[in-house]
Amino acid sequence: MSSSQDKPEIATAYDRWAATYDDDFNRTRELAAEVLRQRGLSLAGRDVLEIGCGTGRNTEWLDERASSVLALDFSEGMLGRARARVRSPRVRFVQHDIRASWPLAEASSDVVIAMLVLEHIEHVDAVFAEAARVLRAGGELFLCELHPVRQMRGGQANFVNPETGEPERVTAFLHDVSEYVNAGLGAGFELVHLGEWRDAEALRSDLPRLLSVQLRRMARPSPGA
Repeated sequence: MSSSQDKPEIATAYDRWAATYDDDFNRTRELAAEVLRQRGLSLAGRDVLEIGCGTGRNTEWLDERASSVLALDFSEGMLGRARARVRSPRVRFVQHDIRASWPLAEASSDVVIAMLVLEHIEHVDAVFAEAARVLRAGGELFLCELHPVRQMRGGQANFVNPETGEPERVTAFLHDVSEYVNAGLGAGFELVHLGEWRDAEALRSDLPRLLSVQLRRMARPSPGA
């Protein structure tokens, strides 16, 4: 983790949440996992970067399909759980704050996955720029976030602090759908799929719970072109 952003508030919140995260009832987390699995991403034989891997629930699934997985998270507590869950030679866990430059070479990944992460990033343009930098031409960025309309109605990542028994809300920032899409287009991506996802029992008139955005990295221009 960058020393200039050592132990940010959100990381320490997730450190506190780590002990109970996998056991807490969480519709948003469960639906996000279903969305990732339903989208049919091409993972076989590919190098995957997962940013904000948490306790490794999705890392485990990615490991079964990808050639390699580099999983980043800035919470020591979450990474401890992830390392205990996923013991695979194809997976490497690294503690890192994704607001800083990512620890990968240019054009070194085929897929970047971000699940319920960008709500905690105030300025997302840098994340899309880093994704574009590390992806090979034709590589894909897939993100899934709490839908902004739910955020507008007060939705936010929250948990009960296991030490105090008090409810705690994790700092989050509102990003419109257009902000995600335009940040991707501005970083050199093309839009592949935009999804809005409701709970299985929800009515059509109910607010969607999640937003997903699937983008593809366009070919880099040739030198002198």
